Amino acid sequence: MSELFPGRYTGKAPADATALFMLGMRANTLAGLARTVPVAAAMGRMLGHLSQHPDAGLLSHHNWFGRTTILVSYWRSAADVQRFASDPAAPHAAVWQKFNRQIKANAGVGIWHELYTVHPGDFEGIYSNMPAFGMAAAGEHVPVGDGWRTSKQRMAAAARETAA
Repeated sequence: MSELFPGRYTGKAPADATALFMLGMRANTLAGLARTVPVAAAMGRMLGHLSQHPDAGLLSHHNWFGRTTILVSYWRSAADVQRFASDPAAPHAAVWQKFNRQIKANAGVGIWHELYTVHPGDFEGIYSNMPAFGMAAAGEHVPVGDGWRTSKQRMAAAARETAA
């Protein structure tokens, strides 16, 4: 289990723009549930590859499993996400092509992804009694103190730090 940090913390995004990449899959039918297993296994291999290649740009990630499986990941940049996705030497491109061939006409499994660029000063978060999580795990995990207690204060302080 990850170390818990009692009290309130916030996350400071890395100094450069950061990419927030969310993806997931959903078993739409009972038969589709079995089709999610190889995809989930492939995701594990991809995350293993990324943890061994920090130069690829993945900063941190969190998974949730269920009928709808979600991966939230933080990257150095959107370009890093796109580069990894299309790199023939990385484990994503071949898996993606195989997935598309096998279930493009099968509605048993749905997939989705969203990619956002987060600029310094455009993010605020609060983490109470949590391990380092989200942007705080990708960037800097800091205790909430004076001038950082409310959402409005955190946004304004981050914008000031960015402008400095």
